[in-house]
Amino acid sequence: MTAKAMLCRCEDVTLDEVMEALDAGHHDIESVKRYTGFGTGWCQGKQCVVACARLLAQVTGKAPELPITPRPPLHPVALGVLASLGDDEEG
Repeated sequence: MTAKAMLCRCEDVTLDEVMEALDAGHHDIESVKRYTGFGTGWCQGKQCVVACARLLAQVTGKAPELPITPRPPLHPVALGVLASLGDDEEG
């Protein structure tokens, strides 16, 4: 695989960028995600987390912990909308 190989297409994270994160001392999948941004795009890691986890396992020699911490919803939800959900269930 070349250094410019795309590991996360949603966020344009390359193999080189993940290797840079590993060289910087990020040896768990969550900190690599926070350093590079992989897994924070539209697919929420469905396409890239396995490739990054496999690379992490090859470099560190141990299995990474899954899953990653997901992002909040794409569209913010007003607190009032969430608070009103209980009214329908009680009435």
